[in-house]
Amino acid sequence: MDRPQFSAYFLHPRFWLLWLGMGLLWLLVQLPYRWLLVLGRGLGWLMYHLAGARRYIIGRNLELCFPELSAAARESLLRENFASIGMAFFETAMGWFWSRRRLAGLAHIEGLELLKQAQAEGQGVILMAVHFTTLEIGAALLGQVHTIDGMYREHKNPAFDYIQRRGRERHNRDATAIERDDVRAMLKVLRNGRAIWYAPDQDYGAQHSVFVPLFGVPAATVTATSKFARLGKAIVVPFTQSRLADGRGYRLTLHPPLADFPGESEEADCLRINQWIEQVVRQHPEQYLWAHRRFKTRPPGEPKLYKKRRR
Repeated sequence: MDRPQFSAYFLHPRFWLLWLGMGLLWLLVQLPYRWLLVLGRGLGWLMYHLAGARRYIIGRNLELCFPELSAAARESLLRENFASIGMAFFETAMGWFWSRRRLAGLAHIEGLELLKQAQAEGQGVILMAVHFTTLEIGAALLGQVHTIDGMYREHKNPAFDYIQRRGRERHNRDATAIERDDVRAMLKVLRNGRAIWYAPDQDYGAQHSVFVPLFGVPAATVTATSKFARLGKAIVVPFTQSRLADGRGYRLTLHPPLADFPGESEEADCLRINQWIEQVVRQHPEQYLWAHRRFKTRPPGEPKLYKKRRR
């Protein structure tokens, strides 16, 4: 996909409010990092009280995945998750607008040698990630030290799409943005020995998925990870990022490649992936993106797990 180009059309009055908002956000994120975390908590508190639909989804997911916790413990986790979402708003802006030098001071990276070795050997890498609320800042920090291609879905607002892509791609000068459904481009990138960010932990429907447990709940899990690894002749390197509690930044960890992957069956591969996802989410459950309806698609004959949305 070509680099985003500025268009005079973006100066149309319909986009003025967007540009004003982005300008104010740029000014706001010039504040010290710890201040932004405090502001993020405040934004999360506000969203907790205003975003009733999302509050229900997060609460329902926590109820399904952590039945062993008391109601009070789940409520505390829910509030912390909203705080994390609020901080993610400012972290995204930091990734888009901060200088490379200022961002680099927040990165604590482990296992980077795995990507360097794969690159030297011309080996394609599926950087298997998880939808933590820190995913934007994590991708920005890793992109400063190693080129990472990524799956991409065009935003409906062309001006915002330009801002978003420009903010993301400035950390990866030679990175490729691949349309989410462009399988051929995905495989070409992998066969050319590049690394691509890919997260298989959301519900994309029953098609191309199998039902395997996640936190003990049958979850529609995409089989694409196995297919991409096999057809792209790539290794799968699990990747996690987390916000450090002491305000020093973020720990980015590249874990050893999955051995004997793909395995004997797609079901076994998906189960293995979900077990890993569950393991890393349990380490920082407050930082996971619980606002997604992960168990929306149900096996045939099983009841829905979420209430119908009000229109």
